[in-house]
Amino acid sequence: MTADTPSGRARVPLAADHKGHLAMLAFSALVAGSFSLGAMVANEITPAALNAARFGLAGVLIGAASALGPGLRRAHFAAPWRYLLLGGVFAIYFVLMFYGLQTAAPVSAAAVFTLTPAMSGLFGWLLLRQVTTPRMAVALAIGGAGAIWVIFRADISAVLAFELGRGEAIYFVGCVAHALYTPMVRKLNRGEPALVFTFGMLVAGALVLILFGWRDLRATDWTGLKPIVWIGLFYLSFCASAFTFVLLQFATLRLPSAKVMAYTYLVPTWVILWEIALGGAWPAGLILFGIALTIVALLLLLKDESGP
Repeated sequence: MTADTPSGRARVPLAADHKGHLAMLAFSALVAGSFSLGAMVANEITPAALNAARFGLAGVLIGAASALGPGLRRAHFAAPWRYLLLGGVFAIYFVLMFYGLQTAAPVSAAAVFTLTPAMSGLFGWLLLRQVTTPRMAVALAIGGAGAIWVIFRADISAVLAFELGRGEAIYFVGCVAHALYTPMVRKLNRGEPALVFTFGMLVAGALVLILFGWRDLRATDWTGLKPIVWIGLFYLSFCASAFTFVLLQFATLRLPSAKVMAYTYLVPTWVILWEIALGGAWPAGLILFGIALTIVALLLLLKDESGP
């Protein structure tokens, strides 16, 4: 797809891959649900046990889809250390996310998540030498400012004193791992289909989590869990894991790392809608100002993508 300039001459495509953008739009909406549902179950089951089951269930689904789709070939699993590295990094992210959600509010945690584009851009330069343009830098700064405003609950005194909540601080460390994961996918992928590559990462991540959380897995009373925990587990496994992993892999192979993660700026907005749908209240007006800044950042990044 191309666009004409005022002189009538064709110019380069409007986007590297529009399907990549659509994938990340769906990604942001599905991920947002994990904050709202995750906060509801975070104190009902240990993060290690929850995520080990989550990776396992998602792996079964993606494995079946891979077998029926592109197929599982021995060549796809060459250098298995790649999957172990990616699965370990993503396991760190999810475990720390649920430790953070034990005390952090869903909207606040989602705002922390929006700091990943800037970190992903840094890792993208370190690993892939992807260059951040001036417009992208401005957009990331605006988005970061909006995220900080929401994280500190629109309290300027808390910002100046840097009174960061424990849950937000824990989750921030996890977001560093998520930001590193994005460019690592492009760095380590050797042409494997997105489904197969996701399957390898899920299996490796499940193994890491089973080893890490074996004691929690054995101690969990699986038959005595509340219905909301099972609802959350299946949503996290299929919608917020299997589907989003494929969407992320798909988009990462088509868009620069910073632009892929730019869609995380929509997550706090989606979370607000999720919270309202689940019976929550609208956030304060000053917090909405921070959300608006993150949307401005996304629009700036997409405008940069469609430039000549």
